[in-house]
Amino acid sequence: MKKTKLLFSLLLVIAMMSSVMLSGCGSGGESGKIEIELVQYKPEAVAAFEKIEEGFNSTHDDIHLTIQSPNEAMTILKTRFIREDYPDIVGIGGDINYSNFLDAGMFMDISDYDGVDEIKQVYMDMEDELEFIPTDGVYALPYVANAAGILYNKDMFEENGWQIPTTWNEFTELCETIQDKGIYPLYFGFKDTWTCLAPWNALAVGLAPSDTCARVNAGETTFSKEYAEVADKIKVLLDYCEPNPFAYAYNDACTAFARGQAAMYPIGSYAVPQIKSVNPDMNIDSFVFPTGDNESDNVLNSGVDLQFCVMKNTENKEAVYEVLRYLYDDETIQIYLDDQNAIPCKEGDFELPSMLDGMSEYIEEGKMADFQDHHYPSEMSVDAMIQTYLLDTSDDAAETFLKRFDDDWARYNRDLIEKVKQYEEGNK
Repeated sequence: MKKTKLLFSLLLVIAMMSSVMLSGCGSGGESGKIEIELVQYKPEAVAAFEKIEEGFNSTHDDIHLTIQSPNEAMTILKTRFIREDYPDIVGIGGDINYSNFLDAGMFMDISDYDGVDEIKQVYMDMEDELEFIPTDGVYALPYVANAAGILYNKDMFEENGWQIPTTWNEFTELCETIQDKGIYPLYFGFKDTWTCLAPWNALAVGLAPSDTCARVNAGETTFSKEYAEVADKIKVLLDYCEPNPFAYAYNDACTAFARGQAAMYPIGSYAVPQIKSVNPDMNIDSFVFPTGDNESDNVLNSGVDLQFCVMKNTENKEAVYEVLRYLYDDETIQIYLDDQNAIPCKEGDFELPSMLDGMSEYIEEGKMADFQDHHYPSEMSVDAMIQTYLLDTSDDAAETFLKRFDDDWARYNRDLIEKVKQYEEGNK
């Protein structure tokens, strides 16, 4: 019995010593260093973040950075938040997930971070529009953005002498001209419902106010009013694409465009790597979706694709700020831009991919508006609603669709609408 107790005591001591040693090493295995964990939601950018992590750790003796880039990152983050297992920094999109996390009080106010003033104001404004209720402070630092409009086959345009359209009428006339050549003007992959949001968003930024969702929540307008023209014009696009675009998925559309089966592709800049994987030599450029009668009314659909937020629970604020300084160094940002064909949210002299040449003027002037779907609750499945609407050939299809948009919005946002109502009443 005594031997058994002695053996148990020895094992317990060894276990305790091992625990102390492991806690001293930390998750990065770097004894004596401050451990900072960053979890970001873009697994396609893992190579860029591995390079960034290596660069930071090779230049800092007192801080060790670990960057996690898991698949299904948002699900993992939500699970960790429930367990109160918080990283120090999260890299997420400027969308409804950010709005929910901010509303739950998850993030630290980083107004005192010295790099806030270097971010382009247009992207900071987009962050403000994502707040359910106006909140004092800065809780997200935009990193990179993407843009959506029309990708086009530059060689095909030059060979045929086609001009870039600047109004809706010019755009439909161009589609007619291309069609007469026996070429599909457009190609869609509407079998994947999320692709329906690309032309929807690009039309909506030019035809509806950027704060439409907030104004609906405040009871000031309806989607039936603000989205009527968007709904009409997205239907028109079906006259100029391949037969039955609902039979083809995103990869099919990218492949068809890469092989010259269509002159234009209404999609975001994020599609270029997929297109280039099929045809590396393709000469791709882009232009802003012309939505109205005047070129001056055109707006680039650009939103924050990746932003960094500091968790309120971090115990290492100064070390976290040092990580942010490294992330927002121009050379570090350029690593990400080169890897992901992205647009920097920071002011500076960066090299942008050539396929954004046609949008550069809008980017430089800040003439941009956020993706409207960044404000849509995921439970509402707006992408599937749009697909259903596009398949509906009945005379009252638009009316039915818009009514459902209003009804479902009220259903899925009833708590938020009530919260906004109480806020408005309290601030009269």
